[in-house]
Parts: sequence; structure tokens; C-alpha cells
Amino acid sequence: MQFEEYLKPTPTIDSDNKDVIEYAHAVTQGISGTREKAVALYYSVRDKILYDMAVEKFDREIFKASSCLYAKRTFCIPKAVLLAATARVHGIPSRLGFADVTNHITTERIERAMRGNYFAFHGYTELFIEGKWVKATPAFNERLCRFFKIKPLDFDGVHDSIFHEFTTDGKQHMEYLVEHGTFADVPFDFMIETFRKHYPWWFEPGGPLASWY
Repeated sequence: MQFEEYLKPTPTIDSDNKDVIEYAHAVTQGISGTREKAVALYYSVRDKILYDMAVEKFDREIFKASSCLYAKRTFCIPKAVLLAATARVHGIPSRLGFADVTNHITTERIERAMRGNYFAFHGYTELFIEGKWVKATPAFNERLCRFFKIKPLDFDGVHDSIFHEFTTDGKQHMEYLVEHGTFADVPFDFMIETFRKHYPWWFEPGGPLASWY
């Protein structure tokens, strides 16, 4: 298998950014194993970057790993991008996965914006560790999960970490409905096409994506 495209920096997965490089090395200081480094990076991105869909400006810049690092709070796709970038800093092949999901636990504000609980293009990361691709979903930080009574997703670098199926009190939380596949970088055209299909009002005058093509 060729891994070059999963190791090199891109305009979005800017693993050559000096601050991303510094962050990736700071998180893994004193850690030698590939799997152990991947696990440390996962937990840092999961909990140090807070999950928040209320971004001030929805443009290409917010998807960059470095922008996610600077913002300290953002939504699932930029967090997946940051994990992918920090993995590439350490020579761990990484790619991005996307799926449409239903999220049964959301705030009233988010449900108004989404007009329901269908979340298109939910993002996660896949890391190549010890001979296989492993899914990792760093989106929801521990504090947020505790607030919504959701068990935080753990990651051991061996097993896939992707399903928030139930809350801690047994209520349904998230279902994966449509898998869009994996990509070496954010597929912007495909993402926008998917958003147009499910959230056309986002592209109307005054909408968060009105300036996008």
C-alpha cells in the first residue's frame, strides 16, 4: 500500500505548520511507540480542543489544522483534521472519514440550525497503526460528554473508536446512516454538495454558507 498521500502536508492538513509540529511533539514528549503517540494525540485533541458548532465565520480557513489549534474550540471536521496533521508530523499515515449521522442529543440552538437531528458529513480520523487502519473520533470532549451523560469515546490505537450509540442512562445517542468513505484531505466540493442537499437554507442570503460556491 502506498502511504505518501497520507503522510504529506496539504493546505488543510498543514502538518508542516510550525505550531502544529510543536504541539504534536509537546503532546508526545517522552513517548516512543507509534501506537502510544497516536493515543496521546487523540486524547489531547479530544479534550484540549472543545467541541463547538458555533463558529464565527464558516470559510475554508477554519478547516485547517493550525486554525483548529489556535481556536481551541470548533466542530468535528477541523478536530479530525488536527488529529490527522499531528499524526503525520510523527510519520503516522492518516486520512479523514466522513459519514451522515443522526444525533439524538443536541441543544435547541443546534437543532434550529440543522432543522432536525440529521448531521451530514460528520468527520473522524483514520490512523494506520501496527499494520492496519484504525478509526478515531476526537470530536466530543470529555466535559461535554459528561454534561450530556454520554460516555466519552476512548481510543487505544487497536480498536475503532467511532460509535456513540447510547448515553450512560441507556438512551439512543448517535447512528451512522451514510458512509462517504475516506480521503487524504478534506473533499471540499463533495462536502459542499452534501451540505446543499441537506441544508439548502445555509446557502440563502444571510446564511452561513451564502458566500460559498
